[in-house]
Amino acid sequence: MKIPSNIVCAACALLALFAAPAAPPTALLFIGNSFTFGALTAVQTWRPDTVTDLNHEGIGGVPALFKSFTKQAGLDYDVSLETHPGVGFDWHLQNRRDVLLGRSWDAVVMHGYSTLDAAKPGDPAKLVETAKQLADLLAGRNPAVEIHLTATWSRADQIYPETGHWHGQPIAAMARDVRAGYDKAAATSPAIKSVIPVGEAFIRAIDTGVADPNPYDGITPGQIDLWARDHYHASVDGYYLEALMVFGDLTGRDPRSLGEGECSAFELKMTPAEARALQQVAFDQLRVTKKLTGGPRQPSAPARCTP
Repeated sequence: MKIPSNIVCAACALLALFAAPAAPPTALLFIGNSFTFGALTAVQTWRPDTVTDLNHEGIGGVPALFKSFTKQAGLDYDVSLETHPGVGFDWHLQNRRDVLLGRSWDAVVMHGYSTLDAAKPGDPAKLVETAKQLADLLAGRNPAVEIHLTATWSRADQIYPETGHWHGQPIAAMARDVRAGYDKAAATSPAIKSVIPVGEAFIRAIDTGVADPNPYDGITPGQIDLWARDHYHASVDGYYLEALMVFGDLTGRDPRSLGEGECSAFELKMTPAEARALQQVAFDQLRVTKKLTGGPRQPSAPARCTP
């Protein structure tokens, strides 16, 4: 009996589909410091088993939050991190070069010291120079690597106390200066594809009444404190916002698609209202320069993340 050609073609296509190897996950590396590993909060040790800490310190941090978001979105990322407290790009270049080159990375998210230069606050020269060196190093291992710089937030301890470099200026001033420094750094290498405006998202949260602008005079009821107890590092909510910004920038997905019942927020004891508000802030900030896919998810009951 002769089998019709259309049936033969369909069978061949089905066999080819099952025979085709699955695409490998995107190999993503986070390079940073305490602003990446979630210092002074439960984020630091949250689900470290979901990511690979190249320094073997048991850190989950913002990388683990990003991994959780992508898993919930049905995306496949193999997430690693290389972090050390209180350092900039120069430290990683001097002390972790072999670790960074241990494999080929598809994408890298990285940031330097919070004031641009620990010795010269507000001066981007070292950041610009070392960002290029680090980008060149990573691109030498994989010319197709896509690097994303994270422009970090205004530190309240640098604004309100008289000892702060930005004392007497608006809370947005430090975030603007940090962003300008990262824009200069991004211009030094074609491998650097974006600057993620985390600091501007913090300011947007403040300007829209989601977050309190000054933790030194108490937190207004109904508003979020984006800073940890030292008014320097981020709070759980602040790191959550950082991770949402990275998620939206890298994947192009609308952060609101995660929904108010998002499991990471639930496990970190955030309320659905906080998760919803910060997802909206991240969406509003990202859509200034990016077209995002997806949309708000229907409300769902908060639940723990799946293993």
